[in-house]
Order: sequence, then C-alpha cells, then structure tokens
Amino acid sequence: MLSGAKKFILNKFIVPILYMYKISLINNLWIKMRKFDNSFSTNLFWTNKRIFDISISILLFPLLIAIGFSLLILNVFFNPGAIFFIQKRMGKNCKLFYAIKFRSMESVKKITREYNDPVETNRITPLGRILRKSRIDELPQIINVLKGEMSLIGPRPDYYEHALIFLDNVKGYRDRHAVRPGISGLSQIRLGYAEGLEATSKKATVDNYYINNIGYAIEIKIIASTIVTIFKGLGV
Repeated sequence: MLSGAKKFILNKFIVPILYMYKISLINNLWIKMRKFDNSFSTNLFWTNKRIFDISISILLFPLLIAIGFSLLILNVFFNPGAIFFIQKRMGKNCKLFYAIKFRSMESVKKITREYNDPVETNRITPLGRILRKSRIDELPQIINVLKGEMSLIGPRPDYYEHALIFLDNVKGYRDRHAVRPGISGLSQIRLGYAEGLEATSKKATVDNYYINNIGYAIEIKIIASTIVTIFKGLGV
C-alpha cells in the first residue's frame, strides 16, 4: 500500500502530468489526422478534376474533328485562311504555352493590340462571330487540356506579352497562375472580357477567390453557368 506522502505526490504531481501528456498526445494525433484528411481530400479533388478534364475532352474530340472538317469548307467562303489560331498564353506558374483556337478573326502578320485596347471587333469575320458567340472557337483548347496545359475550368489565360505587363502592375495577378488556366472560368462568366489594368485587377480578384474556394460546388456552378452562356449565345 502507498503511504500518505506517496499518495500525495502521485495525486498532486504524477497524475496531472500524465493527464496533460495524454491530452497533448490526443490533440497532436487529432491535428495530424485532420491534416491528413484535408490533404487526402485536396489530393482526391485534384485527381478527380483531372480525370473529369480528360474524360470530357476525349468525349468532345469527335465533335472537334467534325467541326474542323466543316470549317475546311465554310472557311473558303466565309472566313478565308487557316482554320486554327495559335497564340502564346501564360499558363500555370506563369509559364508560356500555346493555346489553340478556331480562328475567328482576319489574319494579321503581327499582333499590335496593346494590353489596354478593346477587342478588335472590326477583324471578326461573319463566321467568326458565330464561332465566338457559341464559344465553339474555344473547342480546340481541349487539346491543351489533354496535354496538361489547361483545365476545363480555371482562370482564363491571357496573351503572354500582355500578361508580363500585368505581372508588374496588377496586385494578385501572379497568384491567379497557381492553377492550370481554364477554357471557362469564374471571372469570365462574371465579368466577361477584361481590358486594361483596372478590369484585369477585378479579374485577378475573382480568379483568386475561385482558387481559394476551389471545390466541387464552385466547379459545378461554373460549368452550369458556362452551359447557359453557350445556349444564350453570350460568348465574347
């Protein structure tokens, strides 16, 4: 049996220390489990997002081929020139890549539009106007998606030369390149086409909100809004 002094020491010092150690051990274990759970959920989301990107892109590929062959004929009469328009864009981690689109404008040897200039609507061809309104001009970017350069949903990539200017002059602009750029995105459906520093600043704010709140819910909302935009013919 324990003496009174030993009981006092045990109850006064040993038991509280062991209790505190137990609580600390449980708390640390709980924190580690939460971190693992959050990390697992995040990794699972990005895996599912990539699987969705690839699956939808593969399903859309026959449509891309069919429209491409149709434009081979239609372009001769309504949009003379190349079928595709390939342009330097800024992608994930601010790296350069080449985005592919169906050409909707008259061809020029060199892009002269400045970062704060509006869309050159005078160059849009009659057929190109239909392609842009229906967003069909963006369809070839599923090739960029399959290559891992883009996602179906994400911040829209800017022309590379303009993006370099925005990096130095727009707060938060670099942060919007933390994820793959998208064929459609939150800022695109909310703000439309952005021109100039002020509009690009608003776009960066919306894109960074998307990145900070990324998840299944916001992806579904953007997909639904994009589908509505396509059927309403509100493409820019």
